Amino acid sequence: MVGVGASAGGLDSFEKFLNAVPDDSGMAYILVQHLSPSHESVLPEILSRATAIPVTEITDDCEIEADHIYVIPENKMLEVTDRSLKLTPRRPGAENMPIDVFFGSLARVHGPLAVGIVLSGTQHDGTTGLRDIKEHGGITFAEDPGTAAWPGMPQSAIDAGTVDFVLPAGEIPPKLIGVHAVYTNGALGETVQKERTDTDGVREILSLVRQKSGVDFSYYKLPTIERRIDRRMAINQITGHRDYLGLLAKDRAEQEALFQDLLIKVTSFFRDPEVFGLTTKKRTIS
Repeated sequence: MVGVGASAGGLDSFEKFLNAVPDDSGMAYILVQHLSPSHESVLPEILSRATAIPVTEITDDCEIEADHIYVIPENKMLEVTDRSLKLTPRRPGAENMPIDVFFGSLARVHGPLAVGIVLSGTQHDGTTGLRDIKEHGGITFAEDPGTAAWPGMPQSAIDAGTVDFVLPAGEIPPKLIGVHAVYTNGALGETVQKERTDTDGVREILSLVRQKSGVDFSYYKLPTIERRIDRRMAINQITGHRDYLGLLAKDRAEQEALFQDLLIKVTSFFRDPEVFGLTTKKRTIS
């Protein structure tokens, strides 16, 4: 499931992006445009003329199908629940960030299979959402600010360090499809299940990380470690641990990228009001 966010200048970027999406990519695309509440969205009509892929304006509890495009209606917030989409009204007077809200729900529900893309727009909607997707093991993209009509949104995400790939809008789909194929059929798929029963490759990767960083990740839960390594393998379009180890041994930038991924900076504990409230209460009592 692919979340695509844009604001000012987004129509041109959406069209360039969708023109490069094949009819049978096997993915669903949810387009979230950051608009003024009073601005009527005409995206479904315009995009229907720009692509052969079915384009649908989202209704509440809309079920998601692969090889379909879904567009948020005006003056709504959007979240995903498993295989359906749920709309809620915007809060009057509040700073509404529909892209961040949707990306956050996409990260929580679909974890490493979530994809977030930020295209043209002003300010910073989408930056926090991309961080959520990356923290949960998903893949993130931003439009090259030099090619965007309005570079603010993609540049904000890039500056925050939440983006895996920076490309012109029309070049994102081919890269996405290549990475997705490795992630679902290779790094996360059945083709390497045999290899993953033998954890020697993972141990050697962690040993190399320890040598380079001084940090020992071997006590982390193995499934979590494997998902983080899988993410980096998919980004580099490598399906075998041994091949990835070879890249890692000679590429300092990849060593640092894997190290940052393994740090697992998800702050869900502090986003849980009950847990955080209880902790604060105990501290006050003591």
